[in-house]
Amino acid sequence: MLKTSYEFEQPILPAGFSLQANILLRFRADIPESPRRNLNLSLVIDRSGSMAGASLHHALKAAESVVDQLEPQDILSVVVYDDAVDTVVSPQPVTDKSALKKSIGKVRAGGITNLSGGWLKGCEYVKKQLDPQKINRVLLLTDGHANMGIVDPKILTATSAQKAEEGITTTTLGFAQGFNEDLLIGMARAASGNFYFIQSIDEAAQVFGIELNSLRTVVGQNLQVTLELADGVQVDTLSLAKVSKNQAGQPVITLGELYEGEDKLLGLSLLIPTTQVGELPVLKLHYSADVVQNDIIGSISGTTDVIAQVGTVEESAQAASSHIILDLSRLKIAKAKETALELAEAGQHQQGEKILRDLVQSLRDRGLNENFEIAEEIDQLEYFAGRIAQKALGNAVRKELRDQSFQTMTRNRSDLAGRGVTAGDEVYAMPVVNEVGSGVELTCVREGGKLRVKVVANGYDADKNVQFPRAIRAEGARYVVEGVELSNDGSFYRVVGKISRFAKPGEADIFAAPRQSRSVSTGKAAKAPATAADLVTTDRVDNGVLVQCVKDGSKLRARVVSDGYEPDWNMRFPRSIREEGMLYVVEEIKTAPDGKSYIACGDIKRFVQANVS
Repeated sequence: MLKTSYEFEQPILPAGFSLQANILLRFRADIPESPRRNLNLSLVIDRSGSMAGASLHHALKAAESVVDQLEPQDILSVVVYDDAVDTVVSPQPVTDKSALKKSIGKVRAGGITNLSGGWLKGCEYVKKQLDPQKINRVLLLTDGHANMGIVDPKILTATSAQKAEEGITTTTLGFAQGFNEDLLIGMARAASGNFYFIQSIDEAAQVFGIELNSLRTVVGQNLQVTLELADGVQVDTLSLAKVSKNQAGQPVITLGELYEGEDKLLGLSLLIPTTQVGELPVLKLHYSADVVQNDIIGSISGTTDVIAQVGTVEESAQAASSHIILDLSRLKIAKAKETALELAEAGQHQQGEKILRDLVQSLRDRGLNENFEIAEEIDQLEYFAGRIAQKALGNAVRKELRDQSFQTMTRNRSDLAGRGVTAGDEVYAMPVVNEVGSGVELTCVREGGKLRVKVVANGYDADKNVQFPRAIRAEGARYVVEGVELSNDGSFYRVVGKISRFAKPGEADIFAAPRQSRSVSTGKAAKAPATAADLVTTDRVDNGVLVQCVKDGSKLRARVVSDGYEPDWNMRFPRSIREEGMLYVVEEIKTAPDGKSYIACGDIKRFVQANVS
């Protein structure tokens, strides 16, 4: 059974006015003691050169953690890709976990990124085992841009939608800072799947766990809503959903999957013409979904009439505020982030900043900053507004902004909302004190992909969060503030007075100076020992560039496999150390005078990947 309900942000609309009314619709599959659905799952993992080292190590460990959580009735395949696509685990029941994990642990980093090849192979394996009673899913993980095979985002996104029509959903996971978030979010949206931004290498297993937990609780799929609007009513969506139109010109909204115990939210902003006192039908809501019924998947559909209550201006003003105001505010915040980003990238930075700052003021005016979650969002909005104003959004911050917007507008989970751990440069420019004195000491910690600030002084609750400016949060940073005070409901603290960074005398201050950019080599062509065996080895890429030696006809060529370089360009590289398939970490790569080849400069080391287990 699918339960639907709706509430207007303003319980009674004022008569005699044309107005904008926000409404929140909830959908929930009410399945008593829903059985766990079996999985038909393909893990598709990027093993290109940019993943070399700790990134691939943690990705493979995360894949092993997935194996540990699967059951014998589940089907698993594992595909890895660089310029080549290889099957690590062919589709099979998860009966010998030890053997599966051993196969995964043997994966090593390789060349450039054939994302389409790896993903399509994963789709192929899921299709071979396709079962409508199972969750048929491809999990695509990458840290880089597609630069081989099909690379056009429009084609990949359209193909993702086509695969979804065949019953194969794609979830995308962007790892670190090099991936194309617009592509991965586009593919996930087209397939009605999920998207995750894995910001730090050690949270890969956690994010995989969130997705696996989500898959276990899928109790409905293909939720689709058609809006039959009353005459004169216009609509805009606050949720991040696919919106199309049917032959009658009515909006059709695809909302994807339903999760056990989790409401699927749809926020709408309705423009309603002049109203009269009484009940006002504004739309008919036609819905359909595939939902678990009697242990099998069955299609259900229904219609809900959405009716607004209209009263006098006085009645409207006196009506109690609805408790849905927080849920709608979260959706408005997410929508504003998307809009501000679009404006900033169109060169309209002032307009983008204004949207965010106006929203902050509106939230404060309504007293919503007394709710910790909204207070945190206010700090995020001010942080993003400042970055946009400075025209310094940056790669990591842009990913955080898009991730936050996506999660809020597609899921209703607090552990996915407001994630972001990028340290603002402002923390390095803060005034520094060496003693607490009469102030209160705070510290910044990372919790589940979020930066939280806690009180470490005696007499305070160390478990309570502190509302704190997002721009100066950095994991491990310590601060001294003049004081903290409890929020009105006593659930969190607020900072009072001046904020300084705290550095104890005699201890290393990791925030004493701006982070250093990558080291610069002499710019001279690299020299090398007599053979590759004489090279110093390393299992870290750090600020270097990963290069691989490949066979090109009868010749051995060196090619850059790190993202951001042309993978087909030749390179001036010492011949004495060239061995087919070998990976190297080069201190710097410069463009040659001809403008179409590279020169390896500085130190060269042989890259050796550490064992996963």
